[in-house]
Amino acid sequence: MQNDSERALALAYAPDDGRRAALSALLALDAALGEVVRSTTQPALGQIRLAWWREQLIKLDTQPPPAMPELVALAETLLPRGVGGAEMAELVDGWDVLIEEETLADAALERFAAARGGRLFALATQVLSGNAVRAERQGRGWALADLSQRLDDAAARDRAVALARAALAGPLAGMAKPLGLMALSARLDLHDVPAGGPKRAARLLWFGLAGR
Repeated sequence: MQNDSERALALAYAPDDGRRAALSALLALDAALGEVVRSTTQPALGQIRLAWWREQLIKLDTQPPPAMPELVALAETLLPRGVGGAEMAELVDGWDVLIEEETLADAALERFAAARGGRLFALATQVLSGNAVRAERQGRGWALADLSQRLDDAAARDRAVALARAALAGPLAGMAKPLGLMALSARLDLHDVPAGGPKRAARLLWFGLAGR
């Protein structure tokens, strides 16, 4: 996921009326699912752990959450805004691709991107408002750009970068500003613009002010 300072900047542009907390909860869920994949050494065990998350998220629609911070936050901030647990559970499918697929061909990468990033941005748009179609596309690119920085396989990394650039090529105007900032950060990563540098900071600041 993007560095902490840029994640904090994106969250700062979400209204502090509960919507910021909702976006933070979604990102925390994404991080927790990513940690399952990153810490998995045996695919079967990884899939069991992801299945547990899927089950617990679906249960949020009918039962109180267990005493786990991520699930409690989702129940408190997303459910009241009409985002159901079964919808959130679809994020698990994206991360599951990285465990179940031995080779990350284009089709697998696209499934990952749609179910992780596309879905996350779509759910966030339900809370924040904005252009949902544009957000879903940019979310796919965001997920692929993030993944490309973590792949050891050069061929898979090149495929992820190519797909990310294609998804991120569209305009950002009309999206919820926090999501636009996240997509812009992904673009800057793909162009190797150094984190913390003045060029990157200026570009992010301009988007925050102008929304483009």
